[in-house]
Amino acid sequence: MSIFSKIIAGEIPSYKIAEDDKFYAFLDIFPLVPGHTLVIPKIEVDKIYDLSDDYLQSILVFAKPIAKAIEASFACKRCGMAVVGLEVPHAHLHLVPINTMDDLNFTRGKLKLTEDELKEAQQKILEKLK
Repeated sequence: MSIFSKIIAGEIPSYKIAEDDKFYAFLDIFPLVPGHTLVIPKIEVDKIYDLSDDYLQSILVFAKPIAKAIEASFACKRCGMAVVGLEVPHAHLHLVPINTMDDLNFTRGKLKLTEDELKEAQQKILEKLK
């Protein structure tokens, strides 16, 4: 069972952004920038392109309002999206508020935000999702 499956099952706490019957979105606790959100399918599949066509299409539709809420919540030019898939063997999208291409540089150091900073980022996004 991947760490993401444990988050979905509630065995590991998360800063939930959105959820439906197929997907779960939550803040990355070691983000590139505040607001960095992960979108994962509830089924445990390692690689994004191993998802069924239905899931692959649906994950983008699920992510769309979250991306728009991120753009409205943080000082950014847009919400960037990346699929890397090396960190956790569970398909996932990264939604990241960006101003430059370097804001999606996964080789640089990640932030270590406080619980209060994570809750603040979560609340900003949730308010824009309503």
